[in-house]
Order: sequence, then C-alpha cells, then structure tokens
Amino acid sequence: MFIHLGENVVVQTRDVVAIFDYEIAKESEETMAFLKHHKENQNLETISDELIKSIVLTTEGIYLSPLSSITLKRRAKINNNFEKLLNS
Repeated sequence: MFIHLGENVVVQTRDVVAIFDYEIAKESEETMAFLKHHKENQNLETISDELIKSIVLTTEGIYLSPLSSITLKRRAKINNNFEKLLNS
C-alpha cells in the first residue's frame, strides 16, 4: 500500500521507517544537522512550499511534508489494517 505525503508524492508503506512532528524535531540540534547533511547529499525532498509539518524518514530518502504527522500516521495505520484484511 501507499501513503500520500502531499502534492504528488507517495511512498510505499513498507518503506516508511519513521514519521516525526517537525515543530518538535526542529528543536534538536542533532536533527537539524541530520537534515542539513541529507539536504547537502540531495537525499532530502521538500514536498511543498507550504509550512513543513512533518518529517518522513524512508528507506529511500527523507521527505519534508506539509501534512501533519498525525494525519500521516493515521493514513499508514489505515493502509496497514487494509493490507491485513486483504491477506487474511
């Protein structure tokens, strides 16, 4: 299954490692250094020019999403529950 992260960006649910609230995460110097490093290595994608609300860490890269972490986590859970229904 897939999770829509905003704009035209979707990722496979199984590739999502973590979803973080941007407002909380940006208070950490380590997090900001991590994001800066990945931006310099072109492994960070800002999905929209809108306000960044979440950080989505995947096996393929890092996304800054305009959707809240709660919304994205809810979408991931819905997709996961749907997959379980299909496989049972």
